[in-house]
Amino acid sequence: MSSPIRRLLVKVGSGVIAEPEGGLNEKKIREIVEEIAYLKRSGVNVILVSSGAIACGMSILGIRKRPSEIPKRQALAAVGQAHLIRTYEKFFNNHGIKVGQVLLTRDDVEHRRRYLNAKNAITELLKMGIVPIINENDTVMVEEIKFGDNDKLSALVSIMMEVDLLVMLSTVDGLYTSDPSKDSKAELIEVVDAMDLQRPDFCTLKGCSYLGSGGMESKVMAISQVVASGIPAVIAKGRPDVLKDILKGEAVGTFFIPSEKRIMGKKRWIAFATHPSGKIIIDEGAYVAICKRGKSLLPSGVIDVEGKFDVGDVVSCVTVDGKEVARGLVNYPSHDLERIKGLKSSDIEGVLGYKHSDEVIHRDNMVICEGLSIDAFSS
Repeated sequence: MSSPIRRLLVKVGSGVIAEPEGGLNEKKIREIVEEIAYLKRSGVNVILVSSGAIACGMSILGIRKRPSEIPKRQALAAVGQAHLIRTYEKFFNNHGIKVGQVLLTRDDVEHRRRYLNAKNAITELLKMGIVPIINENDTVMVEEIKFGDNDKLSALVSIMMEVDLLVMLSTVDGLYTSDPSKDSKAELIEVVDAMDLQRPDFCTLKGCSYLGSGGMESKVMAISQVVASGIPAVIAKGRPDVLKDILKGEAVGTFFIPSEKRIMGKKRWIAFATHPSGKIIIDEGAYVAICKRGKSLLPSGVIDVEGKFDVGDVVSCVTVDGKEVARGLVNYPSHDLERIKGLKSSDIEGVLGYKHSDEVIHRDNMVICEGLSIDAFSS
């Protein structure tokens, strides 16, 4: 197979591999595993993000209604995750492929050191020929640390691991103009450009009344992050041979064209993996210097400070009308920045008694937010 794809992330929704009455559809899992095994033999490294732990736990424990209480869902995930990984392991073993389980929370990616540790671990698994199977760590999740769904998790891991393509396998063929289960005139949207996703009238532009439904909205929001970072994505139905067909270049599902500008390294983490600890309100001169001239943020351009943050925290740079235009790693804590806002860099040491840097945020540690969809992970 001649393909430019060398690192692929496949996200499998619970609707694809779960039986309607509960439990796992082992036939479907076997089909997915067989495709991944074929791709690996063709030289493609595959990362798998799989839902299904809670649904699996419900089946094992005979619970028919998904509980709303977090502790009960945590218990179900603990029971179900073990069975889920064993099932994948059983079918991958038939192909001589080993798997590695990776469970993540939002904390694991918002903190730089843990983010790098996770990235290094997954990279090592791939080097060893092992398929990483990733899921949210539902057993310890609480509202403050959960991703919310595996669509966001798969997007974030795609960005972190700099994959060549993200494929989200769903129960539908892709993004439609309306709900195909209710509207016989619904049409599949075969291609979406990254620039379209930046437009507030995207739904009107593409006629996507269907986008309002929970599952598809989550997928498109997550994919907007991925394509903004320069990575293409596909939403497709989890049918036999779907991965093979996609990598052959066949028209399958909805293809999302990535942005031409690809963010790399630390700036990718700043843009998509972090939750800002506070805000810095900047004046018009600072906006022009940062966004139009590629300069650093100096204290002279700071009007006000919101929130409490420390050195090295990620903060948002916003205009007086509240528009976020950049975010980056701050060189001064909020209480000291309050004292030097509006001043020249040469005045910093005289006011604070020390000077860490001339810049409040250096351009090397800053990402311009204009034209990027970064709200999905930072909200």
